[in-house]
Amino acid sequence: MVNSMTGFAARKGAAPGLDWAWDLRSVNAKGYDLRLRLPEGIEGLEAAVRADIGHRVTRGNVSLTLKLARLAEADAVRVNQGALASVLAALHVVEDAAVEANLRLAPTTGADLLALRGVLEGGSAEGDTPALLATLLADLPGLLADFARARAAEGTALAAILADQVARIARLATEARTQAEARRPQIAATLRSNLARVIDNSDGADPARVALELAMLAVKADVTEELDRLDAHVVAARALLADVAPVGRKLDFLMQEFMREANTLCSKAASADLTRTGLDLKVVIDQMREQVQNVE
Repeated sequence: MVNSMTGFAARKGAAPGLDWAWDLRSVNAKGYDLRLRLPEGIEGLEAAVRADIGHRVTRGNVSLTLKLARLAEADAVRVNQGALASVLAALHVVEDAAVEANLRLAPTTGADLLALRGVLEGGSAEGDTPALLATLLADLPGLLADFARARAAEGTALAAILADQVARIARLATEARTQAEARRPQIAATLRSNLARVIDNSDGADPARVALELAMLAVKADVTEELDRLDAHVVAARALLADVAPVGRKLDFLMQEFMREANTLCSKAASADLTRTGLDLKVVIDQMREQVQNVE
């Protein structure tokens, strides 16, 4: 289950007096970096958004923008007649009590009454921060789900490319093994020639040293270990592509191991065919490495 680090999602929503638009996108990166552009004055929004995205994304350069637009009709306000009547009745009670207590109250203005909670209705929903925060956070999971689907779709296409490249590496490794077997008589002849040359010029030489040098020549010509490791890396790569966890970093490391074996194979090739196959391996591995840079 490969996820790409590239993804995009956009979502719009509305509440009484407000419209908003989310924009969430990401590109590849070595680590995880989240950048937010959010409206000011909505306490708790940034922390909640960071936490929600952090639970879903482990790698990539992620940027989220939220734009709020207050509707023109949201500016209209009206007096709640019921609330005003209750306030006036309470005011009469207070004033009567003050007269009985021989207290003098300051005059009450209309502005004082309008400032009381519930007397005025309407206006922007932006003023009710807790309600607005709850509304926006309720809309966020839909955006993140769209974003996850976009990255998963991109990852599916990416996985198909990587699987094909792994298959090409496996085929080239098989060809290299056949070519290595085919050059065995040539290698044996070369070793016999080297042995004869050493024996002819080994008067007084340490026999153990001569045997060691010949053994080193034989080891340098053998590519069995490199081919075995290439086969093992192919198995590991296929297992990672089937893993449900983020595997980008592991694949990136595996690409280094692939390239190390291909380089060694080329240096020990000692035949035109095997050298050509080794170079083809390096090309495919490098192409795969580029694709792996987009894997989460």
